[in-house]
Amino acid sequence: MKQVFDQLLKFLQEGISAIFRFVELIWTWSVDQISKLLAVPWQQWPLLKQILLVLILAAVIWALFQVGRELLNAGAAILNAFAHLLGVLVRTLPHVLMAGVIALGGVWLMNHLDNAALQMPTWLQASEQTSPSDNRQSKPLPPATPQTPAQQTSPPQDQK
Repeated sequence: MKQVFDQLLKFLQEGISAIFRFVELIWTWSVDQISKLLAVPWQQWPLLKQILLVLILAAVIWALFQVGRELLNAGAAILNAFAHLLGVLVRTLPHVLMAGVIALGGVWLMNHLDNAALQMPTWLQASEQTSPSDNRQSKPLPPATPQTPAQQTSPPQDQK
């Protein structure tokens, strides 16, 4: 799963990088063309060419104004989305904190719970099954009987 996620991220990164390279190419070319337009020797031109130059400059300024307006709207949308993301992150903090506390309590419970109290009754446990040939060779174990404290003795101590 991690490999698929890494491949997807790599694909998205390469795609976004290619888009930005293309945008950079277009912007660089356009700025170069506008610079060439502004560098023309318009002072020696006849009045008709100068009017045409003013109309071309007005069209360029209008196009750049449209670009600026679109970028401003996109920037506002990005800031709005970022603010919304921060709001969601803050609103989810109590749930994340609750999940952490539940996990901490679960770990504490698992580490401190007495295992003897959780053993299944013998009648619910699956009995050990052996093949018929094993039954003939093994002798049955004597039943376990609880010993009283008087029957339980400590092993003899070595005498010196």
